[in-house]
Amino acid sequence: MSFSFEIDARHEAGRTGRMLTPHGVVHTPIFMPVGTLATVKGVPQHILEELGVEILLSNTYHLYLRPGAEMVERLGGLHRFMSWERAILTDSGGFQVFSLAALRKLTEEGVEFRSHLDGSLHFLSPEESIATQISLGADVIMAFDECTEYPADRTRASASMELTLRWAKRCQHYFQQHKTEVPWSQGGAASQALFGIVQGGMYADLREQCAHRLVDMDFPGYAIGGLSVGEPRDLTCEMVAGVVEHLPTDKPRYVMGVGTPEEIVQYARLGVDMMDCVMPTRAARHGLLFTSEGRVNIKAARYAEDQGPLDPKCACRVCARYSRAYLRHLYACNEVLAQVLNTVHNLAYYLDTMRQVRQSISFGEFTSAPTSVPS
Repeated sequence: MSFSFEIDARHEAGRTGRMLTPHGVVHTPIFMPVGTLATVKGVPQHILEELGVEILLSNTYHLYLRPGAEMVERLGGLHRFMSWERAILTDSGGFQVFSLAALRKLTEEGVEFRSHLDGSLHFLSPEESIATQISLGADVIMAFDECTEYPADRTRASASMELTLRWAKRCQHYFQQHKTEVPWSQGGAASQALFGIVQGGMYADLREQCAHRLVDMDFPGYAIGGLSVGEPRDLTCEMVAGVVEHLPTDKPRYVMGVGTPEEIVQYARLGVDMMDCVMPTRAARHGLLFTSEGRVNIKAARYAEDQGPLDPKCACRVCARYSRAYLRHLYACNEVLAQVLNTVHNLAYYLDTMRQVRQSISFGEFTSAPTSVPS
């Protein structure tokens, strides 16, 4: 099956749709859990399936370093390697290289960087990023981009955007030349979809220009990158809203690396189809849990004898079985199970939020954003 996208319903700017991939249908708008190293930390694949996860995000940079794309390819590709038969999206590695500012050297050809694992020297170019993602066999792969830091002046943001556009052309050219080189993937790598990424810093006109030039390249989907890098939340939303207006209505729109439950609802309202963020899993590991009654800091002493469920309105396996008192006990004792159960619940909350959004759009109304008041 080759990649395609269909819109099912619209309400105001929001829409529901279906991405058809070689590994199943993905219903949009969708939140994608982050499985950086071919795993969502602490959660086995069968539980992710129970939660209704339809697509996971894994990262090219990390898998390139360990265990290596060649090894994953020899083992039958990322889906077989991690025993996941549903869709996968791989990030290009651009953001991770960006985060290694002190360990990298940027040129027109690509980025020379030192591994955060052992200090070994590596070089990642647009072509190498796409080659790695072809080898991994993800259903959706991303163009290699430069993520602009915040704050950045206009000259810097413009130069970064132009580099991203040149790299996007190189990614597209390499992909077209080499996309059939992985015969074991379902339909061959020709069934993969390469998305372009809009950059431009926090300058609306640069973002608009980048979007139009990427659309001219005719990618099957478009991402908005370079956000959540330290800018105010209102500015993030402003950039997203401005870019979405200039992206095709018949192709998926993906905002990378955002956000809170309130934000993903807001972006879906603007017409965004795909989102990912480490927040539900990272917050879970620190004892911060999202519920219909507000955010719960399970570390707090007030929960030591609380026999109620974490969220009485949640049907996940954690809320159905365990009390707040027990979850606090696990966390206070630094038990690994605390991180596992917290992560399962937070993922359930995010996925349920998106299901409610899709239902609301289908019914011609929009759900209000989840509460964000700490509990």
